[in-house]
Amino acid sequence: MPDVTLLECFDNPGDADYVIEHVAEEFTSVCPKTGHPDFAVVTVRFCPGKLCVELKALKLYLQSFRNEGIFYEAVTNRLRDDLAAAMSPKWMVIRTDWRGRGGIRSTITACHGDVPVEHLK
Repeated sequence: MPDVTLLECFDNPGDADYVIEHVAEEFTSVCPKTGHPDFAVVTVRFCPGKLCVELKALKLYLQSFRNEGIFYEAVTNRLRDDLAAAMSPKWMVIRTDWRGRGGIRSTITACHGDVPVEHLK
């Protein structure tokens, strides 16, 4: 299983609401049916509460999926649940854009909190 203990956070340095977006362009997991690697771009967009995720920790956490046999939907929901538990953001959108296989590309979006409509793109 992916290692949620890798997620480290730091105190939010801002007082007013603002939006953070992290984009990981080299996410890899494994198809649980075929054993073939799956590749995705992961976008994490959120309005921080009291905590922000530290980038090296986020990178290591994402890399812990590398050999995990897991469906696209499960990856996206797991990212949302683990990051929401670690940071308690005011709201968050996780988007995974999966490279095509067999002529089909997939994009999965999972939300936490009351996401403003303009951030659902």
